Amino acid sequence: MYDLRQLRRALAQPRLLVRELNRLYHTRLHRRAYNPDGVDIVAEDWDTLIILDACRYDAFAARSDLPGTLERRRSRGSMTAEFLKANFDGRELHDTVYVTATPMFYWNRNRGDVDATFHAEINVWDEEGWDDEFHTVRPATMVERAKRAVEEYPNKRLLVHFVQPHFPAIGPTGREHPELNSLRVWDAIDSNELDLPDRVYRKAFVENLDAVLPHVRDLMETIEGKTVITADHGQMLGERSFPIPFREYGHPTGIYTDELLSVPWLTHQNGPRRTIVAEEPETREHGDETGPWDMTVEEDVVTDRLEDLGYLG
Repeated sequence: MYDLRQLRRALAQPRLLVRELNRLYHTRLHRRAYNPDGVDIVAEDWDTLIILDACRYDAFAARSDLPGTLERRRSRGSMTAEFLKANFDGRELHDTVYVTATPMFYWNRNRGDVDATFHAEINVWDEEGWDDEFHTVRPATMVERAKRAVEEYPNKRLLVHFVQPHFPAIGPTGREHPELNSLRVWDAIDSNELDLPDRVYRKAFVENLDAVLPHVRDLMETIEGKTVITADHGQMLGERSFPIPFREYGHPTGIYTDELLSVPWLTHQNGPRRTIVAEEPETREHGDETGPWDMTVEEDVVTDRLEDLGYLG
């Protein structure tokens, strides 16, 4: 059911109405809460899984020269929250440490949308690694924190979730068009507040991908074991959605186009495999309370970060 606010917004922004009709086709008509044909990343064989947020398969295949065997896989979700729920909900991932530049898992789990626990969570977005200029976590910061995590947890699977190539745009195009790193870009397009040529969005997206790939290589060459590079979902950059063909931007939930579901799956082994052991989740002190790693972040910090990344407004 839709409330009055949602109906008014759809009438004011016809793009949202068309998108919702397409979403109903992909989800309600086929009775699915996520893409059941997508890869179950937890069940796959890896020691380190590197997630590049919003990384399309075609862009990765064209721009990457990373070592390993590249395959095309299908994601379980068209946006991060859907991906997290489809892969992690209902699981105790006590053999895994989650190093993340995005607050999406924290936000959705603490709202009750995802029920999952890791051995430890390292919220880089809550640490000094947040870049106030571009409102994101830089790739170099993520590499540094991931390397420390391997040293701290040598017998755990490591899940490293970069923001890039997801906007904000951190390359030259982002500097030329600051609206690409200070606005909710895709919402601004929906409301006709932003109307740049598609080539600008695509150039900014490619620059973000180019910015993160050298740092991914650094991790692959440093961390021993079997490493997989993938994405939580892809990105629409002006291609037409279906069944109603209209130009789509961003990564709306429940829209199962190739641009959103086709993701890279690059496998590479560097030296011996790590011995993985599951152990109870860690706890740490926070004020007068002791709780899991994921419950110690101030709520305003979480909302500020999500607003910077374009999820709240």
